[in-house]
Amino acid sequence: MPGEVNLTVSQNKSHFPVTGARQLGYILIEAKPSQAMATVQMPLNLSLVLDKSGSMAGQKIADLKTAAKLAIDQLTPDDFISLIVFDDTASVVFPSQKAVDKKALKAAVDRIRDGGGTHISFGMSKGLTELEKQLEPDRAGRMILLTDGETFGDEQGCRNLAQQAGDAGIPISAFGLGEDWIEELMDDIADASGGSSDYIDSPSKIGGAFKRAVQTGHSAVVHNTMLVLRLASGVSPRAIWRVTPMISRLSAQHLSDRDVQAMLGELSKGEGQSILVELLFPERPAGRYRVAQAEISYDVPSVGLVGEKVKSDIVVDFTTDPAQARQSDPRVMNIVEKVTAHKLQTRALDAAAAGDVVAAGRQLRAAATRLLELGELDLAETARQEADRLEKDGQMSASGTKKLRYETRKLTMNIVDDELVEEDQE
Repeated sequence: MPGEVNLTVSQNKSHFPVTGARQLGYILIEAKPSQAMATVQMPLNLSLVLDKSGSMAGQKIADLKTAAKLAIDQLTPDDFISLIVFDDTASVVFPSQKAVDKKALKAAVDRIRDGGGTHISFGMSKGLTELEKQLEPDRAGRMILLTDGETFGDEQGCRNLAQQAGDAGIPISAFGLGEDWIEELMDDIADASGGSSDYIDSPSKIGGAFKRAVQTGHSAVVHNTMLVLRLASGVSPRAIWRVTPMISRLSAQHLSDRDVQAMLGELSKGEGQSILVELLFPERPAGRYRVAQAEISYDVPSVGLVGEKVKSDIVVDFTTDPAQARQSDPRVMNIVEKVTAHKLQTRALDAAAAGDVVAAGRQLRAAATRLLELGELDLAETARQEADRLEKDGQMSASGTKKLRYETRKLTMNIVDDELVEEDQE
């Protein structure tokens, strides 16, 4: 089936000025499953790995059960599901099975009771065991992990299990509920598995988070996606960012002095992924130049396709006309501004963690200004309040830290939503 992935390339400027020096350009690479993939859906192999420790008592455990049942409702009879709960031990509420008898599955959820401490690795281990029972190339493996607290002494075990999941092609959606969990650990779990991490500030939002995770699993039809940039002489990459579905810096591997690759993972129907590449161009006289080629390789397991490729040249115009050089693509520049806001808060959090209160406050105020310009009034106010708190108390609040860390990753999510609305209107 030809044309499974559409690839488009845009630049922040239609023409770059002739300056006699190196300059920075922003290249937006968008890879999306084509309309031919609209009817393709892979069965899901899902494991819910949920914290039921004593700190989950009350509204938390009630909303957790509601969210688990909501996830069950979204499954088809071809999907597999298992449920593991953990405290300072772990138990299998129900082993991996087809989501046929949903009434019985929900009844098992209702029997969950809170209590005990927190050992996340115990739950992850049992969840991974259940997922491995149903591993098939044409079935999408997924773990949804939720905790509201710190794990006790098994952080490295969690990371090792996440790497094991990643090696098996099982992304983990790692959710932290409330304020008392460790962001770095949940981020590491997500990164090692090729998944994602997020902050849930209220128990009432667990259901929405689980619903999106299941929807993403069902819509992920293109797998093992990789970007390779083949660069012209003198061109070098400064950074590669995933900007949709969420902002994150990608690890780039240099295959040679002119070839760079980055793993993208899965592409979901309707949104795919957008990648922002910061490229440094050497000085050039006026003219049109091919500065790089973007190649996307991918698999479509549901139809047996492996190692398919799509390519696009990245061509840049250099001009001596000042009017042409001032022209820019507002959509790309908007994305650049949002990535910059995310960078600023990341630097602020890093400086605060290192004890450099002055630098952290300065970066937070810069982030607040940028967020205000983007119309993100709530996030801008949070950044300003945390800068004030740093200057007064010498530290940031747990809730403010988590909000800035995770919400600035979502600054580009409305771009996907707007495009989907436009497609529906067409």
